[in-house]
Amino acid sequence: MTEALVTVQEAAPHVRYVTLNRPEKRNAISTPLRAQLFEILQAHDHDEEVRVSIVRGAGVCFSSGYDLGSDLMAEPPYPSAPGDGQWARQATDGWFSIWDLAKPVIAQVHGYAMAGATELASACDLVYVADDAKISYPVVRVASPPDWQYHEPLMGLRHAMEAMLTGDAIDGIEAARIGWANRSYPAEALDAEVLAVAERVAGVASDLSQILKRMVHRQFEVQGGRAAMRTGQEFQALAGHQASVEAFRSDPLGAIKRTVAE
Repeated sequence: MTEALVTVQEAAPHVRYVTLNRPEKRNAISTPLRAQLFEILQAHDHDEEVRVSIVRGAGVCFSSGYDLGSDLMAEPPYPSAPGDGQWARQATDGWFSIWDLAKPVIAQVHGYAMAGATELASACDLVYVADDAKISYPVVRVASPPDWQYHEPLMGLRHAMEAMLTGDAIDGIEAARIGWANRSYPAEALDAEVLAVAERVAGVASDLSQILKRMVHRQFEVQGGRAAMRTGQEFQALAGHQASVEAFRSDPLGAIKRTVAE
């Protein structure tokens, strides 16, 4: 039997919780977890009883990001052309598969969301966070740009530049202020507030909500947003050939210590 790395639970009529279920691994995103997540959300698109999905994490956090201790390209859920940038192309196609769903998906972020976890949340239609959540992409300081380049299209030039050049974490309040999230709430109120939004969204019939969702996305695409996200794949691949990144790979602990000291 396949391990349930993602679980589904009815939250309210027409609303489903989709929970990343690796709390002992801080919900690290492995390829099997991604595959189960995509399968569940795609099935919801064809389930008349579901109008909205809420993606959240079990345990102390939303997710620690990609599971770097696993083979992320082992039996990936989507094919991708080989060569430099293959992983970034694979990651991008996966997150766009959530982006392109007919039915709305809400990210509910508590604790922390790091690196690939911020990509997952950004692929959702609405993002709500706890005030004390910590959102970060620290890998930009030592290894590469993000695999899915959402920063500038979703956050704007100045906020994206700061995030890329510092790799600093921000809390939920700041995440909402700069546009990474819709709103932040006190941690103890997050569940109730997100469910209230989901129930409000679920009040719109799916045949209409999918049109509304696609309209917003098409307008975003006309402005070049989708293409901008895809161009990042080549930069992510290029970063792997830089001397500092090669040094990081040969001595990752030492590189991290030097970066922190600086």
